[in-house]
Amino acid sequence: MEIKVIVVDNAPELKERLTSILSAMEGVKFLKSFDDAVAAMQYVEENPVDLVFSDVVMPEISGITLASMIYQRQNHPEVVLLSGIPGFSLEAWKIRAFGFLIKPYTRAQIGEMINKYRQAVKKGLLERDVVYQGE
Repeated sequence: MEIKVIVVDNAPELKERLTSILSAMEGVKFLKSFDDAVAAMQYVEENPVDLVFSDVVMPEISGITLASMIYQRQNHPEVVLLSGIPGFSLEAWKIRAFGFLIKPYTRAQIGEMINKYRQAVKKGLLERDVVYQGE
């Protein structure tokens, strides 16, 4: 099963790092990265995407708002929120994001999130509870 993913982060170095991690993972098809939520939302509306990795703190539209907008769509992708501020995990839980990772995240944590998604799909249902991975 190939998982189609996109990355949304306005910090170039973090976006490049996550893009590199996801591109190297077996069974993951990295589609595109975005600097802002508006462009990412437009892409999600026009293309099949399975999983969105999004920074929480971004200009104009936050990752939390982006996830809320995505979850209003039928057949939506799941969203993993990323932040250096652990307090945002409560917001991720409130919108029922698929996951939340504290920055700086590791390659192993990204891999675990991909595997959790894979398992949820195999079981025929997506886990709608936040998968929280702190330090």
